[in-house]
Amino acid sequence: MGNPWLIAGLGNPGDQYAKTRHNVGAMVVDRLCARFGVSLKKVRFIAATAADARADDASVVLAAATTYMNESGPPLASLARKRGVDPGHLVAVHDELDLPFGALRLKLGGSTAGHHGLDSLASGLRTPGFYRVRVGIGRPPGRQDPVDFVLSPFGARERDELEVLVEDAADAAVAIVTDGLEAAQSRFNRAGPPPRS
Repeated sequence: MGNPWLIAGLGNPGDQYAKTRHNVGAMVVDRLCARFGVSLKKVRFIAATAADARADDASVVLAAATTYMNESGPPLASLARKRGVDPGHLVAVHDELDLPFGALRLKLGGSTAGHHGLDSLASGLRTPGFYRVRVGIGRPPGRQDPVDFVLSPFGARERDELEVLVEDAADAAVAIVTDGLEAAQSRFNRAGPPPRS
C-alpha cells in the first residue's frame, strides 16, 4: 500500500483565471481527474478541493487550493497533514517563466525562484523538500509585465501544443509517484515543446 501521495495543481480560483498561463498546474490536475474519472470536491474546513485516485497501487490525492496562488500553501499543507501525506510525497505542478513554452522539468526541492505559489507551499509545509513538475510558459514578449503575462490566456497558436503539454505534465506527475524521480525525469524532462509528430 505505502504512504499516500498528493498531486497539487497550483493556480488561481475562478473562471476568469481558468485558461491563464498561471493556471497550467490546475489544468494538469483537472486532466488527471478526467483521466481517473473523479471530480474535485470541497474539503471541509480547508480552503481546497480534492479527489481520491489510485495510480498503480499508490493512493493519490489530487488537489487544488481555492485561495489565490500566493496563499495556496497553508490549505494544501493542511490537506496533506489531514490525509497523512509526507511533504516528500507531495508533487506540485506549476507554471515556470524561466523555461521556454512547452518545456518540462521535474525536480525535488531546491529554490522556489520567487514563484509565489511555491513560496507559499514551502512555508505551509515548513520545507521546500517536495517534488515539482515545472511547466514552461516562457517569458513575456517585449516589455510586458510578467504579472500581466502569467494572468493572460494562452495564445491561439499555443493551444494545440498546450494540449500535449498538459497531457505530458499529467503523465510526468503520475510517473514521479509510480516510477520515481529519475525514471520520470529521463522520460519527461525536455528543454522545449515536444517534437511535432
